[in-house]
Order: sequence, then C-alpha cells, then structure tokens
Amino acid sequence: MLHAVIMAGGIGARFWPKSRRNNPKQVIDLLGEGPMIQQTLRRISDIVPLENRWIVTNQEQADLFVKLIPELADARFIIEPMGRNTAPAIGLAAVRLLKEDPDAVMLVLPADHRIGDHYAFRSCLLTAAEIVKDSEALATIGIEPTRPETGYGYIQIDRSQPQIRENVFPVKTFAEKPNPQTAKLFLESGEFFWNSGMFIWRADSIMRHIHDNLPDWYSGLQNIRVALDTDKEKEVAQRVFHSNKGISIDYGVMENAQDVIIIKGNFGWSDVGSWDEVWRVRDHDAQGNALEGEAITVDASDNLILAKDKMIAVLGLSKLAVVETDDVILICPLAEAQRVRDIVVALEKKNQLKYL
Repeated sequence: MLHAVIMAGGIGARFWPKSRRNNPKQVIDLLGEGPMIQQTLRRISDIVPLENRWIVTNQEQADLFVKLIPELADARFIIEPMGRNTAPAIGLAAVRLLKEDPDAVMLVLPADHRIGDHYAFRSCLLTAAEIVKDSEALATIGIEPTRPETGYGYIQIDRSQPQIRENVFPVKTFAEKPNPQTAKLFLESGEFFWNSGMFIWRADSIMRHIHDNLPDWYSGLQNIRVALDTDKEKEVAQRVFHSNKGISIDYGVMENAQDVIIIKGNFGWSDVGSWDEVWRVRDHDAQGNALEGEAITVDASDNLILAKDKMIAVLGLSKLAVVETDDVILICPLAEAQRVRDIVVALEKKNQLKYL
C-alpha cells in the first residue's frame, strides 16, 4: 500500500525570529495559507489513508505539533531519538512500515513545502508510485529550474539513455548547491532539475540500498526493527542513533545508486527555505512589496515586511526582509536571507536562550 512519510524534524533556523524551539517552522503560517505541516498532510489526504500517514520527528516536536494543531492528534508519529539527517530518519520509517506492510511504497515528503497545483502534485506522486511498486527503482521529483538558483541542489538527467516515459528520465548525477556561474550553466544546459527533496520507493528497496551503501546504519536499523513495540525499543534506538554519524539520503544513497529515476514535477513548487523565498511566492503590491499587518512603504520596492503589533514604515529602501515578532525585529537584505541561521548561532553562543 501507499504510505506518506512526512519529514518534520528541525526548527527552521532560517525563519528566525518567527521560527523558535517552541514554535518551529512546520507549524507557522508563513504564506497566509495555514500551518505548513497541516497543508502537507491535507494535500495527500485523497491518495493516502489516515492510518498510512506518518510524521518523522523528535518527541518534543511531536508534542508541540499536537498542542498547536489539534488535528495532528490523529497522526502517526515515528520518533527519532536525535537528529541524524535524512538517511537515518528514512531508514527508521522504512523498518516501521515494513513491520506493518511488507509491500509498503513510501512517499517521502518534506513538511514545509508549498505546492500550487494540488491535483498535478498528486498525479505526479501516483505516477511515481506506479513505476516503483514492482521495481527496485528509487524515484525523486525534479523541478524544472526557472532561474540560476544557488540555494538548491540539482539533478542531471541522463540523455544517453532512453526516456522512461513522458516526463520520466534516468538520472545521471546529483550536484551540490552551485556557485552563480555553475548555476547559470546548469540552467542553460537543459539537463538539470532542482532537487525537490521528495522521494518515492518501496520500503524494502530503500533498505537494500541502505544495506549496500550505509552498512553500519543498516545493522543498527535492523536492531531497532527487532526491538519495535517492545520495552527495549526506545533504548535500542537511542543507542543506534547515538553511535552512528548523520548523513543525508542524497549523499549516503542516491548519489551511489544505479537505478535512480526522476519525475518532472510541474505543480507550482517552492521549498520555502528562507525569507527571500517567502517574498517570492507571496502576493506583491505594484512596487513588488509583500506586506502583512500595519506596514507602509514610500519609494521602496521588492521588500518583505511582516508586521505584528507595530506600524512598520520603510522609506527609500529595496530588497529587504523586515520581520516583527513579540520580542524581536529582524532586518536583513533578502539576498542574505540564507544567513539568518547565523544569528541563531550567535544567540546560542551568547546564551540568549530566551530569543531561541
């Protein structure tokens, strides 16, 4: 059967000051459309039954999700003992699913993306699930780039092999986030897609790939599998996660696998990864400003201004993010929005925990 695995770890440090330890990105309404994790679950409700929707996160955040979004009380949680990046999280989900459903097909989806066309999105997922259900293939969804973006990873299709079906291609290689010159070359080549971080595969297939590429993690995950639903489960999971290094599924598995395919996604996607992306996908006024709350601009353009309790006025400035919360006002160039997490690191070093 089809299972949705929603990756919901982390606090979203690039969305400080709105995203905090007690109010992580997944439960924030960044776009005026509702909490992001709630939107993610609703998007797949027509194709994945309630009992097959899983949220992978830590215990603290699971409790927060249920407290802040009561609707999630019916969700099924897979609890990570600690963050170890995406490969261990996906492996943990796979062993849980295999215990319940040996034929499980996993839709691995981030909790914090924006999808414009829900129908096209579901159609893309179902196409991928149909392809992988009777094969060893690992499928990922690629987004056709519209600009030389340096904040995304890329996936190159293999033109030397035949196209699998319409909008489905074999993968040649994965590429890390490029510099501006390389990103421009990627865009011009027509062979590269943005890496969406969404994956579709059989649970037993991804475990075989983890066995081949991450043997230490495979061994540990098998120990967890044996301990599932016993009084030893938490202790064993803690030991396994503590004794192994974190690694992403891209670097640990996908870059080394031979049978990777990419499905072209055309459904109005954004990873909503930083304040500049929030500005990009929000509605703009005639000067390109995206405004929320009491905000006014004069001779100012292309700004993101999210006011809460105060009037925020911007004069003669462009391409800024101004974000107000109860206790903080963030001001930064939109071009530097990826670096907001540096402020979080600086606050940690100064032990300013009340702002985290």
